[in-house]
Amino acid sequence: MAPYEPEQDTSETGGLRAGRRKATRYVVPVAVAGVAAATIGLVPALATSGDPKLPDVTAQELIEKIAASDTEQLSGTVKISTDLGLPSFGGDMAGGLAPGSGSGGGGDGKGSAADPQSKLMELASGTHTLRVAADGPDKQKLSVLDDAAEYSLIHNGDDVWAYDSKSNEAYHSKSAGKAGESGKKDAPEDLPKGVPSTPKELAEEALKAADDTTSVKVDGTAQVAGRDAYRLVIKPKQSGSTVGQITVAVDSKTGTPLKFTLTPSGGGSAVVDAGFTKVDFGKPAASTFDFTPPKGAKVTEEGDAKAGKHGFKDGGKDFKGGKEFKGEEDLNGLNVIGKGWNSIAELELPGGQGIPSGGSGDVPPDAQRFLDSLGDKVSGDFGSGTVFKTRLINALITEDGKVYAGAVTKDALVKAANAAK
Repeated sequence: MAPYEPEQDTSETGGLRAGRRKATRYVVPVAVAGVAAATIGLVPALATSGDPKLPDVTAQELIEKIAASDTEQLSGTVKISTDLGLPSFGGDMAGGLAPGSGSGGGGDGKGSAADPQSKLMELASGTHTLRVAADGPDKQKLSVLDDAAEYSLIHNGDDVWAYDSKSNEAYHSKSAGKAGESGKKDAPEDLPKGVPSTPKELAEEALKAADDTTSVKVDGTAQVAGRDAYRLVIKPKQSGSTVGQITVAVDSKTGTPLKFTLTPSGGGSAVVDAGFTKVDFGKPAASTFDFTPPKGAKVTEEGDAKAGKHGFKDGGKDFKGGKEFKGEEDLNGLNVIGKGWNSIAELELPGGQGIPSGGSGDVPPDAQRFLDSLGDKVSGDFGSGTVFKTRLINALITEDGKVYAGAVTKDALVKAANAAK
């Protein structure tokens, strides 16, 4: 293996930032709806082997190579495993809790078992195999393969189809039909947006965070899905982050990221590890993107699904006031503390009350013990509260209804809460 340059701080090279800005313009559009896959991955042993000898490159040159990559045609297989330290989101739980799932998907409700917003949530945990294909901004296909079933999401021109073979249900919607700033047609509003779905998209999201709080370097080579690649390593300089490092395997010829691995600072297996086991950069057959619902399949149109969205007949309005939830607009006093990898979101829960304490008398003892088991009790200058932990994202909810959340340790959350007082 050829030697590589010493660790290079992004603060020393404005060219890195320029490369990152350009990189965000080139996203392989594998799944038009995206995948709930900020937490998707590839078992490394299945994807990487060898240590090919390649010409030396600097971190800046490799980032520029990613930015210059204009890959829009490919097909292949992605192996996915996720370890957030959470219970599995598969099956009925995913269908019932995911936004847009209606009454849990299918059955007697207005929802559909093929609705992407509920089905793709299953990728948030466990191990999965995907087949992907893309031919420009108007043709993409993603299939999730199970032992005895297959779920497919197909974008072809103005049409978006999703089909679940297990339930024999299909979901149909229309693209907005007009190109946005990126030159791509907008996805239907019911489908997830802005969620990384390929190693390339995940890599670009990571590079957005690379500022003077980050070190970026090239650290050797690898072979992924039979292709020679460089390893780009991104690490937080700050202490207190739950992110240990991010490693991106970049195809040496095309500049396309082939594998993305996020390891936690606490050690152990990767939290996010996404990559190809097979990849072909040739043009997929046009028939790949054709879809006709099978005979007897229940077909749900986008407009019909909206009637059952979130289990409410009026499309997501609450029981009492009929007010539609608008996401961040409804969060009270959302504030960001800190910078870089140690950024912490601070907000206030409606009603100004957090998790009931053991001495409040507001809940029965058995229920209180259950609540206490969900997280770690902490206290400080801010008062007291509960920290809910995963291997990547942690959140502190104080008894007076404040929330502090981020990819940081429990101690960092307590420190932020104390400083806010």
